[in-house]
Amino acid sequence: MRKPYPSDLTDAQWTLIEPLLPPPPTVGRPRLHGLREIVNAIFYLNRSGCQWDILPHDLPPRSTVYDYFVLWRDDGTWQRVMDALRRGVRQAIGREPSPSVASIDSQTVKGTEIGGARATTAARRSTGSSDTSSWTRWAWCWWSPCRRPAPTMGPMLPRCCGA
Repeated sequence: MRKPYPSDLTDAQWTLIEPLLPPPPTVGRPRLHGLREIVNAIFYLNRSGCQWDILPHDLPPRSTVYDYFVLWRDDGTWQRVMDALRRGVRQAIGREPSPSVASIDSQTVKGTEIGGARATTAARRSTGSSDTSSWTRWAWCWWSPCRRPAPTMGPMLPRCCGA
């Protein structure tokens, strides 16, 4: 038994969440850690803001916690838990289970100060040399009307006027 963290679930909270979590698999190795400890570890990470690598040693291993987190994120378990809790809270305060209106604050979603084409940055021409730009210059010189052989490259490669 470990000392509880402030982020740990109470018994009442666990009774709400437990039925929403997937049942244990029927095949394979049995679970080494209880789901309540897995959820407590995820809530600890969320509340403390620590990295996965520095999860305290008295919680399940980070690889186990992370694997459950990703599995539940990808299969929609977290969304089902949040939806059920939201419905329960709304009903407890006397509201409809599903919200009918949503609002977005202007501080939440930032737009550009100037709309339209002026809001984008124009592409800049590179001043450095690259294989592509060298090839483009070489091709332009080859097809230009004032071709001359490049003295250092041999008679087969062209040289532009003034180059």
